[in-house]
Amino acid sequence: MSIQSSRKEIILSEVCYILKKTNAVSFGTFRLPSGKITPYYIDLRVIPSFPDAFVKIIEIFVDAVRDEIDVKNFDRIAGIPTAGLPLSAITAYILKKPFIYIRQKQRLKGRERRVEGVIMPGDRVLLIDDMVTTGLSLKRSAIAVRTEGGVVSDAFVLLDREEGGGEKLEKIGVKLHAVLGVSEVARKLYEMDIISEDEMKIIISQVKSKHKVLS
Repeated sequence: MSIQSSRKEIILSEVCYILKKTNAVSFGTFRLPSGKITPYYIDLRVIPSFPDAFVKIIEIFVDAVRDEIDVKNFDRIAGIPTAGLPLSAITAYILKKPFIYIRQKQRLKGRERRVEGVIMPGDRVLLIDDMVTTGLSLKRSAIAVRTEGGVVSDAFVLLDREEGGGEKLEKIGVKLHAVLGVSEVARKLYEMDIISEDEMKIIISQVKSKHKVLS
């Protein structure tokens, strides 16, 4: 096992342990913000309520951003409300980058802007969210930033549910980066006895069914 793959395995185990500690994984019938129905739910919103776990997630995430995207290649960080705000705001603070955030609906009072914060034409903006499913929120955010004159070429998430988000973003010229994919997380959760084999198969089959639709 190479040093890089060994490090990835450590990160995978750490994240899965945190998902267990915070009871972030549930099975049943859930409706996602996009309106999509899913048989499982990973609630990353609970993690900031566990300071030690959140510190570790931030450390993993910031290291991933530094490794994959040179911090010199973007000028600002944009967070996606609401789940992406804690992760994006602290990442911006650590990397000493100006922070903005994107409203998913235009505010109908005040300045009536979707981009909150200071952005200048030509600013290179890195989008950050906690998770991506269909990619719709990130796509809307990229378009909002571009409308304000910003440049968006990359989006970073902690977890990719692997249900078409990357493909949707690619179509508008945005590359999706994810610390982990849900397939590898599901397999590791099963390996660690955190979820059952049937539960692992539920997650994997959700990914496979989406790939069949896309193919």
